[in-house]
Amino acid sequence: MVTPGLTPTDGWTTCSLGHRHWGRAGAAGLLVHRDGDDGPELLLQHRALWSHHGGTWGTPGGALHLGESPEQGALREVEEELGLGAGDLVLGARWVDDHGGWAYTTVLARPAGPLDPARLRLDGESTGVAWVPLAGLHQVTLHPGLAASMDRLRPLLSGPPAA
Repeated sequence: MVTPGLTPTDGWTTCSLGHRHWGRAGAAGLLVHRDGDDGPELLLQHRALWSHHGGTWGTPGGALHLGESPEQGALREVEEELGLGAGDLVLGARWVDDHGGWAYTTVLARPAGPLDPARLRLDGESTGVAWVPLAGLHQVTLHPGLAASMDRLRPLLSGPPAA
């Protein structure tokens, strides 16, 4: 039985590594980045305290729906959580954090034009959103999944968007 407002893939699952994850069909998030004056900057959301790993900074994302690609899921989540549409972004590379039976896909994207965090529409899953310099990530508390993935994501931030 599915709770109203939830899809059949919303819910907790345990991967083969014994970790508990949200999203029975996996999950995806969108890492929006741009070139700043002092190097790459990441558009991160400050997660609401009630959410999983609340109070940390991470990417908009969540559980994939049935039949949804990671790109589709990441775009849906960024629209739900920040009000950004597919036309606001240019998708790039993606990286999969595979836990065996469950995976989180980070889809990289660049803004298609100027993107002011103050003009974004937050849905309550976050308390704020900001451009954070890659060199300054140590100054914020990152979501543990993003923190664990940064060494693999860093090299992808300098590449051009996918065609």
